[in-house]
Amino acid sequence: MPHSYVVLISWAAVTAGTVSVWAQYRRVNVQGIEGVSLATWLMFTLIGVFWMSYGTFSAHSIAVITGSLLCWPLQASIVIRLKPWQHRRGASQATALFFATCVVPGVVGGWAWCVYGCGLAMTLLRVPQFVELLRTRDASGVSASSWFIGAGCALLWIVYYWNVHLWAPMIATACSGTASVLIGSMAVWRHRQEQVEFVRREVFAA
Repeated sequence: MPHSYVVLISWAAVTAGTVSVWAQYRRVNVQGIEGVSLATWLMFTLIGVFWMSYGTFSAHSIAVITGSLLCWPLQASIVIRLKPWQHRRGASQATALFFATCVVPGVVGGWAWCVYGCGLAMTLLRVPQFVELLRTRDASGVSASSWFIGAGCALLWIVYYWNVHLWAPMIATACSGTASVLIGSMAVWRHRQEQVEFVRREVFAA
């Protein structure tokens, strides 16, 4: 693929990633935080720091750096809304998982190990959100579009990494993108349940 196309794909991925986080940020501010997982979004925020470091010191990619740099303030804002200081156990577990999967492998095996560990973390961080959607019927705070756009963003990054021969982040992104589709589908299911319940209440109230 021509280099100019690869560059365009990388910036399309940056745009899609920013839009996906913005969709969740807006949903939290408009609808509330119901159904949103603190552990998942805290991990997103921590991994954002990793990707900025990776883009700076290993991949030397402005697009990789910018992709996380634009999302990071929005992710941090979502985390603040979720009040991690009131859920110290969950916040501590998410932080420990980040260090175990992203930091320690990097110290032992360098950037390649670090990225593979990050891929594992990017997949595992979605588990708390999936569990939260299973556990609670009220998922009004969860933006399904955010997760589907995020999956589209992952696909663009996969194409980019394939063309620049960065296999470790490509595999990591493929795993996380697949998990995003699953969560987006689960959120749609919960939202439909809420709509059915709302209609049922309105009918019986009448």
